[in-house]
Amino acid sequence: MTKTKMTKTAAARIQANECKKNGGKTSKDGFAARAQKAADKNSKK
Repeated sequence: MTKTKMTKTAAARIQANECKKNGGKTSKDGFAARAQKAADKNSKK
């Protein structure tokens, strides 16, 4: 399996899906937050 770095576009898609599932809310320690943190980290490189 190839590891693909998280992009901001992918993180936004994940966050949008989490919002749809949870009535427009996301958890600050949920998967969407971790995805956004990884995307931010990858974009700085």
